[in-house]
Amino acid sequence: MADHTLVFIVLGLTLAAFVWGRFRYDLVALTALLGSVMLGLVPGEEAFLGFGHPAVITVAAVLVLSRGFERSGVVDVIAEQVLKVGDRLFLQLVALSGTVVVLSGFMNNVGALALLLPVAMRLAREHDTSPSLLLMPLAFGSLLGGLTTLIGTPPNIIISSYRGSITGDNFGMFSFFPVGAAVALAGLLFIVLVGWRLAPQRAGKASTEDMFDTAHYLVEVRVEEESKAVGWTLRELQQELEETIPVLAVVRDDKRRAGHAVLSVLKEGDILLVEAGPEEMKLLEDKAGLRLGIDPKDAEAVDEEAEDESQEGEEDDVSKEQPRTSKQPASGVEPHSKESNKPEKERTKKKEKRGIDTEGLELVEAVVRNDSMMVNRTVTQLRLHNQYGLHLVAVARDGSRLRQRLRDIRFRAGDVLLLQGGESNLTESLATLGCLPLASRNLTLGQPRLLAVSVLIFAAAILAMMFDLLPAAVALASAALLALLVGVLPLREGYQALDGPVIVLLAAMIPVGQALETSGGAALIAENLLVLGVDWPIVVTLVVLFLLAMLLSNVINNAAAAVLMAPIAASLAGGFEASPDPFLMVVAVSASCAFLTPIGHQSNTLVMGPGGYRFGDYWKFGLPLSLVVLVVAIPMILLVWPP
Repeated sequence: MADHTLVFIVLGLTLAAFVWGRFRYDLVALTALLGSVMLGLVPGEEAFLGFGHPAVITVAAVLVLSRGFERSGVVDVIAEQVLKVGDRLFLQLVALSGTVVVLSGFMNNVGALALLLPVAMRLAREHDTSPSLLLMPLAFGSLLGGLTTLIGTPPNIIISSYRGSITGDNFGMFSFFPVGAAVALAGLLFIVLVGWRLAPQRAGKASTEDMFDTAHYLVEVRVEEESKAVGWTLRELQQELEETIPVLAVVRDDKRRAGHAVLSVLKEGDILLVEAGPEEMKLLEDKAGLRLGIDPKDAEAVDEEAEDESQEGEEDDVSKEQPRTSKQPASGVEPHSKESNKPEKERTKKKEKRGIDTEGLELVEAVVRNDSMMVNRTVTQLRLHNQYGLHLVAVARDGSRLRQRLRDIRFRAGDVLLLQGGESNLTESLATLGCLPLASRNLTLGQPRLLAVSVLIFAAAILAMMFDLLPAAVALASAALLALLVGVLPLREGYQALDGPVIVLLAAMIPVGQALETSGGAALIAENLLVLGVDWPIVVTLVVLFLLAMLLSNVINNAAAAVLMAPIAASLAGGFEASPDPFLMVVAVSASCAFLTPIGHQSNTLVMGPGGYRFGDYWKFGLPLSLVVLVVAIPMILLVWPP
């Protein structure tokens, strides 16, 4: 069997696995690489040269520098201004989308989105704007911004490196800017003037209160003298229940302690704050002897409070606005939410009498990233409580809360989780798990010295690249190393910033892409395209190439799409006896146009859960945006990079 036929088989199976999504794309790419070695398509001694490829080193350095920008407070200075735009939707869209376009040109576009996503959520909640109107424009803006510079997105880095391999001269830092800036500006105008109207409006779906409805499910249960749970630890309680029922807090001696911090055994009189519906409550009573209800002394205090309020003509807002349903606890049990910890006179008289300390009861929303270790795993497999000190309270998918047992849920990228944990290790645990917090972003402006140093280091790297003093990989790697040495970013965070799956994907797919070229597969595809379009002008061929790369990038990672399409583009240029530059630029732009599906790019996946989007929502907005990019990009490429 011919080598190019074997390459097509390997690539066909690889693409099918990417689309299927059952296995992570880095594992699929590594399988394709090893399979190619075993079939003799990639020499064994060259199998892992991709890990030292300049494109891979450049991507890794950009990820580290991006994290340094966040750590030093560069982005927070910008985000602080974004939060001042007010309640006009147009200004919110301009501020968010425009900012992410600019940031994505100089840092990893997923990183830029991750920094502004909490800002967008805060804007939506403070000004009663539907998050679904803000988040899809924000995600698409991050993709457009990446087009403007060499380091804005991995496809640009890959295309630049490939050009160097065939012509001896890489694209420069701002070689992409004329075309990329025109496309980004046109796309931004479309988003803020027309496109946002095509996004679904699902008001309130992304707020904790509506998506999780925690106020109806957080109830207090008491450990009584005859309770089976007396003498059990919380871990033993979970094992006995054979169910993950989050215990958010334990009240003992009039002090509330966060559940994850309680290691001692349960005692008579303890009160547990649990997240449980009617079925779980029955389970707690049958297997552990825990019952709804409060101490008689507390009941008398509640009666006195009710009598006082009656005399004053006041009514309880909760009972007025939320009549009891099957979800709500029985009479005398106080429902809780994360908002109920606020000091309000009408709701805290009873708490003040009991002297409950609510400090440390930290609830946070987080979205599961594509590269998270949680994907396709359950809370039990992750040992979320024992390993990370976190309680899973609830899970939302596609904008609504999942009602199945928590222990049975296999997490997916884009799931929104409601977690509880200690304030001290919450951020680190989320980062390790691969989750992006969605709570209101607390702006930390960092140290002015580090802010200035990080900007100077990055500016020095850019100048070295612009004046050809150093190759891009060397300049950016040196900048990343210097940032670590001077303390802009701790070494541990530098390693955490490296997106392992993306690094492995690139390193594995680069040799496979080279096999497509060396086996003659790329030339064969180009020849067939030339035969079909023998009478076509080059502009039509560029449009066809654009559409092919764009469709590919919407079903597989955009970096993989660039790796596979680059040799085909170069072969097409050779068939026309034309410069490869316009063909490679078409691939660079189209590979970043993953606007049609939530799986084409991490940015799209990250906003799916918080925005309450469905799979079909993306193409309604993304298809006209893709056409705008196509109409602007092709003429600009022919103008700036004539064939």
